[in-house]
Amino acid sequence: MQQTITQSRHTTADHRMATYLKWGVISLVLLLDFYLVSVMYLQGEILFAILTLVVISSGIYVFANKKTYAWRYVYPGIMGMAIFILFPLICTIVIAFTNYSGTNQLSFERALAVLSQQRYFSGEKYNFKLFAQADNQWKIEVGSPQGAHYLSDTFTLGDETVRMNSESAVGEMTAAPLKTVIDNRTLLQQSRLLLPDGAQLSMSSLRQFAQQSQRYHYNRETETLLNLENGKQYRADNDSGFFRLIDQNGGFQNETLEPGYTVATGWSNFSRIFTDEGIQKPFIQIFIWTVLFSLLTVFFTVVIGMVLACVVQWEPLRAKGLYRLLLILPYAVPAFISILIFKGLFNQSFGEINLILNQLFGVRPEWFNSPTLAKVMIIIVNTWLGYPYMMILCMGLLKAIPHDLYEASAMDGATTWQNFSRITVPLLIKPLTPLMIASFAFNFNNFVLIQLLTNGRPDMIGTSTPAGHTDLLVSYTYRIAFEGSGAQDFGLAAAIATIIFLLVGGLALLNLKATKLKLD
Repeated sequence: MQQTITQSRHTTADHRMATYLKWGVISLVLLLDFYLVSVMYLQGEILFAILTLVVISSGIYVFANKKTYAWRYVYPGIMGMAIFILFPLICTIVIAFTNYSGTNQLSFERALAVLSQQRYFSGEKYNFKLFAQADNQWKIEVGSPQGAHYLSDTFTLGDETVRMNSESAVGEMTAAPLKTVIDNRTLLQQSRLLLPDGAQLSMSSLRQFAQQSQRYHYNRETETLLNLENGKQYRADNDSGFFRLIDQNGGFQNETLEPGYTVATGWSNFSRIFTDEGIQKPFIQIFIWTVLFSLLTVFFTVVIGMVLACVVQWEPLRAKGLYRLLLILPYAVPAFISILIFKGLFNQSFGEINLILNQLFGVRPEWFNSPTLAKVMIIIVNTWLGYPYMMILCMGLLKAIPHDLYEASAMDGATTWQNFSRITVPLLIKPLTPLMIASFAFNFNNFVLIQLLTNGRPDMIGTSTPAGHTDLLVSYTYRIAFEGSGAQDFGLAAAIATIIFLLVGGLALLNLKATKLKLD
């Protein structure tokens, strides 16, 4: 009896210890969560702060609560989908309603801090000499145009503050050559020379130091930014996200300061797509070409794949296995390798295709300079890359067609074409429809083909954003975001990406409807 009581006490103590340990770990995780969320929020990364709060807090709730035990198995998958799919989608949509760009990436306070840190050389320039000392130590001497000289104590390159003495006693020390100054320029630029009168000097050239002063001062009462060098005044323009020059009456002028800051712009990015002629015209052309490219690709790959599948399944054909292997090879080779090979084959000067066409017909098409020929080339290459997939699908589907149908048609005197058009095609199209829709959606965003083969070229003329005749919407978005000659317009690119998402999402719903799946 006594032994049973002792065991019960030990069990109770172990349970209490496990409970304390559990809540201790939970408390530590919550503290870490609070710290990370606070840091992200103070840095202006509100979306990342919300994501961190949701992921960690929900994880603690799921794994610490006995009632949610079953959710522990699906929680990693749900959070993975939230982090890698939903969160980037939400960020893209949010950016679409802002002026986020290469010049407007910071918050207002961060942009103000960057401007406040700018300095300009406001005083006299001092020539300097650098002297090497023992144990990798140095001394530096500066001299003013009036003849005053100052010599530092021994210091290490990279020290933030170097105190200067009013008396210079160089003695027999030999100044370091210019090459030594060049080699240590980065470290010297990090040092500030403190003169006896309190003035600070920083490196302005390879042989001179000069006094620096703060360039901008922000007055929070009047909300103006004063340029201390020339007296100009600037005020924040929350419509454009820049500090803009103001006149005596407080009106905005054209001059702006960089970096700018991010502001909400509402539907302006979406309206620009349809109202700005420099964006509207290429957008509509590229949209039409994207739809046409996807449709033609699906059509040609399905037709060629279906015909070849019927051919290699033809019983009188010998060496069918060899033909199947050869026809599937384009699918086995990585797509980017095939695309680069075709890029060489279509080379206008040395490509084998033009050499053959020149020998046979005396023509050398300019595949990469003509918009029409470039589009034809892209469809040819993409058909080559896509038909093996459709052929494999059709080969499997052909096995499911009952032979009784062909035997009955043969007794009725049907021809081969009638068998193909009235039996094979109808029975293959129905199960292929969802896959054709999926193929259309994939080719709608076929970024790799365009980027490697033509990079969107030839370029369109007279557009306000970089655009090419062979660009798809996805590559057009990429060029706006990363290849713009001016500021990289991430807000506009995000707006176009949002439109693409809606289009592809519509195709996904169409796919679900075609396969008769119902969303609960």
